Amino acid sequence: MSKIDEVRAEMVAAMKNKDKERKDTLSMLLAALKNKAIDKREDLTEAEENEVIKKEIKQTQETKDLAPADRADIVEECEKRLAVLREFAPEEMSEEAIRKEINEVLAGLGIVTPTVKDKGKIMKELMPRVKGKADGALVNRLVGEALVRP
Repeated sequence: MSKIDEVRAEMVAAMKNKDKERKDTLSMLLAALKNKAIDKREDLTEAEENEVIKKEIKQTQETKDLAPADRADIVEECEKRLAVLREFAPEEMSEEAIRKEINEVLAGLGIVTPTVKDKGKIMKELMPRVKGKADGALVNRLVGEALVRP
């Protein structure tokens, strides 16, 4: 079952339960998924669906962060939206799992003591393995921690 079908089913359930806020959030997500599929002119892959969901989460988080302090209604609405969107978001990799991937990449490249000069090679190999499953900033920080400083 694709995410579009999954979101549509949840949206119908929200309408039956007369949960307007949940229905509105799901409607917005469904529209974003459909627009991406229309732009691509074929069905979305699971990775592309997850990318759209993450983008919606990021935009909602930014709206919440940029809301004026005296607008508690905006913050509250964004928190409710984020809760619904996160139900459909893919599971994020833990720091432990990312470190394991880093070690596997280092072993694959034959690098025993990684230096700052090796960072580009490491990231080039690592990012395709964790794309869509881990936050890029977190991956970058963990690779930085693994590097040996001169």
